[in-house]
Amino acid sequence: MNTGTANRMWALPGAEFTLDTGIMVVNGQGQVTIPVPSFLIEHDRGLVLFDTGIAFEAAEDPHAVYGDLADVVGLAYGPEDRVDRQLEALGYKPSAVDHVIVSHAHFDHAGGIRLFPDAQLYIGEGDLPYSYWPLPAATPFFRTADFDTTRDWKWNQLSTDHDLFGDGSIVIHRMPGHTPGNTSVLVRLPNQTFLLTGDTVHLRQALTEDLPMPSDYNTLQAVRSIRRLKQLARAHDATVWISHDPEDWATLKHAPACYD
Repeated sequence: MNTGTANRMWALPGAEFTLDTGIMVVNGQGQVTIPVPSFLIEHDRGLVLFDTGIAFEAAEDPHAVYGDLADVVGLAYGPEDRVDRQLEALGYKPSAVDHVIVSHAHFDHAGGIRLFPDAQLYIGEGDLPYSYWPLPAATPFFRTADFDTTRDWKWNQLSTDHDLFGDGSIVIHRMPGHTPGNTSVLVRLPNQTFLLTGDTVHLRQALTEDLPMPSDYNTLQAVRSIRRLKQLARAHDATVWISHDPEDWATLKHAPACYD
């Protein structure tokens, strides 16, 4: 049985969206302001980044990067929210990051990939081609410019769950449905275990009621993945951290504070 642990984990603030809850979850009502974070994990074998936020250029001119989508999602994003600036605030250059896990290829998770040309990159199999030819309902959520210059980089396209260091400390779990290759990550620390959802689920209500997002690639797979997420959390006694949930973000610690 693998019982290794990572050393520390930081939640890195990023952009915020204020948008119709119905975009995020079936039957959602009203508006919600959600975080768009990344997570930095320190392991004896290297630094691991989970998700990269939105495109760094958008800090200067969001409409030049995203057009009307910036208004649809109510984008709030400043230079200090860029993932490279968040890393630098902790004393790390982007070049210090050895592994980048992209939960899926949507613009708010993959926008900073271009900052990590030397890292090993991990994404669920099927997401890269889908980002270029998505279903119509999902088209606004992809930005192929985030990937165009990365074709020859060190991509690891995962067809199964993947134990990053072989010790059970950081395990990438396939959670298809939101996108073909969507993933979540289990992080085992010395004093606590987290299950970082990515977009397997978007809000706490959706986790409780097994509710997918209206534009999901495959609704049945999405619901199955939400249920698997809860099973994994129970099995590992893990704290589920829903990336976009404002209550989770308000309750849990952010950088420069860390979990260990």
